[in-house]
Amino acid sequence: MNRWLPVVGGVLMNLALGSLYAWSVFVLPLEKEFGWSRAQTSWVFTIAIVCFALSFVAAGRIQDLKGPRICAAIGGVLVSAGFVLASLTSSLVALYVSFGVIVGLGNGFGYATPMPVGSKWFPDKRGLVVGLMVGGYGASSAIVGPVATSLIAQIGWRPTFQILGGVFFVMTMAGTALLKNPPPGYRPPNWTPVQGTVATGREIATREMLSTPTFYALWIAYCLGATAGLMTISQLVPFARSAGIGATAAALAVTVGAVGNAGGRILSGWMSDTLGRLPTLRVMVLLSAFAMPALFIWREQLALFYVLVAVVYWCYGTQLSVFASTTADFFGTKYLGMNYGMLFTAWGAAGILGPAIAARVYDRFGAYRYAFFAAAALALVALASLSIARAPQRERS
Repeated sequence: MNRWLPVVGGVLMNLALGSLYAWSVFVLPLEKEFGWSRAQTSWVFTIAIVCFALSFVAAGRIQDLKGPRICAAIGGVLVSAGFVLASLTSSLVALYVSFGVIVGLGNGFGYATPMPVGSKWFPDKRGLVVGLMVGGYGASSAIVGPVATSLIAQIGWRPTFQILGGVFFVMTMAGTALLKNPPPGYRPPNWTPVQGTVATGREIATREMLSTPTFYALWIAYCLGATAGLMTISQLVPFARSAGIGATAAALAVTVGAVGNAGGRILSGWMSDTLGRLPTLRVMVLLSAFAMPALFIWREQLALFYVLVAVVYWCYGTQLSVFASTTADFFGTKYLGMNYGMLFTAWGAAGILGPAIAARVYDRFGAYRYAFFAAAALALVALASLSIARAPQRERS
């Protein structure tokens, strides 16, 4: 099998799943129709993130045991069904269940499959290939955001949910068909593992990984580092509108952010193959600590606002790519689905923390100022945690 075909499948899958990042375009239409508060609508995104992270652990285990296709198919069906059911929303509870729980669970099952598959096919280009796959997730909102905004304006948010659900079903089923693990013991032609890496040693099971200090240093860094990005993603359009930016320009910010998100995943993934995983993560988390306050301070200068949105999303996207590659490098690929699933719970915790900070601050003060400075402080704590992380030393079993 051409090893690039699973990459195509992973990108297709993640382009559909990444529609979750376009959630903010639905916030204002829903609030206008039902009179819900910002904190209430923010819970939809938070529930989706938590369900995403928790189901990722179970899906990772199933993927390790049964292969990628069963998880990918479940994920595609759930995401598509969740969008269609969201179109029938008449209450907050219904929206929490349809978009929050069902779409969130679908993301967990679907997102669990491409990275382990890509890591196994491409031990020689792991950072780049994982970056390409998850880059599809980050790039999705660049397409879905403007399309959904246009459809909402023309036909309303209910038909928009239905159309997107149908399109995502076709995309995820096509992606599922292309996802396949390589034969056991596969190595690319003319490739020799670098001495001293986990590729030359034994595979580390989840229980043993959880006994290492490195895992917890990575978990804390992932959680606090991702908080800034998830806070911005969940509130981007309302934040832009509160700064006096028009509806069309605010929707364009979603596209700009998606470009930054995808760029961080792909290019930082490639960069980490050369510079190393931890140095790449440290640089991007530090940059995020500076970019978050700057984004609030210069929010009314449109060109600079777009640049800073791209930077924040770039730093965030880097983490979704490079933490996955780091897990494969440090602990191996045999148990990667479950191992990365455990680390990915940090992202779920960030999905609670980031949107909650933004929504609570906005409802309390009528502005986002303190939320952005809090996110910057958390990024500095993440940097400190990364500074103590070390690659585990493992001998061949």
